[in-house]
Amino acid sequence: MSVADPDFHAAISGALARELPGFITLNSCARLSGGASQESYRLAVASTHGPLQLVLRRTPGGEPPAPDAEQIGPRVEAMVVRAARAAGVPAAEILAELAPQDGLGEGYFMAWLEGEALGSRIVRSPELAAVRPHLAHQCGRILARIHAIDVVSSGLDRVLKVVPPAALVQQTWRQYQSFNTPAPLIDYTAQWLLAHLPPVLPPTLTHADFRNGNLMVSPAGIVGVLDWEIAHLGDPMRDLGWLCTASWRFGVPELPVGGFGDYAALFAGYTAESGVIIDAAHVRFWEVFGSFWWAVGALAMADHWRHGPDRTVERLAIGRRSSECQIDCINLLMPGRAMALSPTQPVTDELPATHELLHSVRDFLRDDVAASTLERQRFLARVAANSLDIVLRDAQLGPAARSAEQARLEALLGTKDTLQVLRWQLVHGLREGRFALGDPLLTTHLRQTVTQQVLIDQPGYPGVRQIVGG
Repeated sequence: MSVADPDFHAAISGALARELPGFITLNSCARLSGGASQESYRLAVASTHGPLQLVLRRTPGGEPPAPDAEQIGPRVEAMVVRAARAAGVPAAEILAELAPQDGLGEGYFMAWLEGEALGSRIVRSPELAAVRPHLAHQCGRILARIHAIDVVSSGLDRVLKVVPPAALVQQTWRQYQSFNTPAPLIDYTAQWLLAHLPPVLPPTLTHADFRNGNLMVSPAGIVGVLDWEIAHLGDPMRDLGWLCTASWRFGVPELPVGGFGDYAALFAGYTAESGVIIDAAHVRFWEVFGSFWWAVGALAMADHWRHGPDRTVERLAIGRRSSECQIDCINLLMPGRAMALSPTQPVTDELPATHELLHSVRDFLRDDVAASTLERQRFLARVAANSLDIVLRDAQLGPAARSAEQARLEALLGTKDTLQVLRWQLVHGLREGRFALGDPLLTTHLRQTVTQQVLIDQPGYPGVRQIVGG
């Protein structure tokens, strides 16, 4: 069932009539933008208590939760959120859960929170200018409260897995290997992480996706922590490192904590709440892991498009963001310079030329479709237009980039073959530990290859500007 299906509305209405005291009618239901892991819908409800705004979160397509190494499923997620609220963590109130007879899959209804959740607006909105300097400190305090939750009395120890750092790296690495696609920088980073594991801390409740973009912010500060679907028991410093991961700075790279604050403020807030002194090197490990994890997670979105029930254009486009995370790993582990290649000039004596057809479709999506459709479709139309931009850049930059990559691989490996075969030879060599991580030929190759891919996928990404300038 989809949002336009009358049966979908009827099923939601039936669930609310059973679970929500005073329910009268469901006036509207609109799917919210984003939500690549779970579906979220904004509901306008009439009740005897007055009009209500609610959110429904459910599994994609209403399908049963797929076996997954990280996703905990909406039932456990609701349990985690309730425990967090009880510990003083700002989070939306869980009002009711879906039942099997609803035919909507696993999910729950929660209260609507007023505020801003888009990371790009949080770092730039004039309305949040006064509170922005205080957000990093507040994040530190909130994370300390999450990590202090008694997982035994709350019952979370019975439903959440304990995931040590080494297991998390191996689990993420195996997931990437299951995609059967060669991305040598991911293999390199996995080996680095396993060689630099942090000190072992007692496992705590870990949000694991605490970042700008999963925080609801108002002029009063953070009013809600969102998206708990990969919570687990693990190293609490993972949450601090993830918050500082470059992907979540939204174009403000000079402020490493979510694009709105610095390390010192974050650490001070955590210490003020918990008394724990933060080891910056420990957090940095998780910052590297964050880029590694999201590089794999982005590929997982594309893999899901191939095999899963949700084949939206958004999932496939997110797959191309893997290169952004890989360039962040480059900047953390092997900083240096790389060269931008000259684009191939498109053929212009064909009428119409292939690139002109692509331009026309892209502009139609961006200028016409996005301007005349509802919120979710407008968002997807822009995503589709951005995907065509990638195709156009690949046509211009791809041939030279792949030719240069092959030449570097032949020099590094001492053999000649097709580009794909050479990529796999490097990947297998990294997985088997046959390369020294400090080999300058290896690091130069990885830096140049990933840089060229980001220039195709997202040339405006701040991480690539650190390497090529501009």
